Amino acid sequence: MGSWGATDADEAKPKFLTTEEKKGVYATAGGWVSQAGQASSGNDNASAQPEVLVALRGLATKIGQATVDAVEIVTTAMDASEGGVIRVDVHYNEQVTVATAAPLMVVTNSQAGGGSAANFTLAMDGTLPLTNDTLSFSTTIAGGGAVAAGDVLSIVNQDINLNGGTMVDAVGGGNAERAISSAQGTAAGTITVVA
Repeated sequence: MGSWGATDADEAKPKFLTTEEKKGVYATAGGWVSQAGQASSGNDNASAQPEVLVALRGLATKIGQATVDAVEIVTTAMDASEGGVIRVDVHYNEQVTVATAAPLMVVTNSQAGGGSAANFTLAMDGTLPLTNDTLSFSTTIAGGGAVAAGDVLSIVNQDINLNGGTMVDAVGGGNAERAISSAQGTAAGTITVVA
């Protein structure tokens, strides 16, 4: 079996990459590329051209609809009294274009510690229209009440809410997948709120 392929499976990405490095790799019309500004590519210039890792003509068209590759909770800790910013990155297997309105996603609070808020709605960051393979979502939580020590914040299966906007595959133009699976939410990890 070859070390890459023209499918939408994460396993189709170049095998020499680690799981973490695959989050920064996406399909284009010319093949698998690494995001500009990645430490793994040795180029920390975010405005540079993406580095071509494997050339496969028409790859983005062959794999079809842009799908969610991985979800990552970037915030690792939060203090109940201070609050903080929750940030989540959603990685796609190819670039998507978001226009008109910022999509929304939800982080759920299990409330084991007794915080007052069960869910937090995160809005996509960035200026619209935006074309990227990673969409970042965030919200600020005030200290003292919304979360309590012992609360666990996590991502459950959900569809990203378009919020009246559009999110399309940047190459094919069709609607991009919005579904985040339970497995992707679990793999994203959790935030445990401390005192």
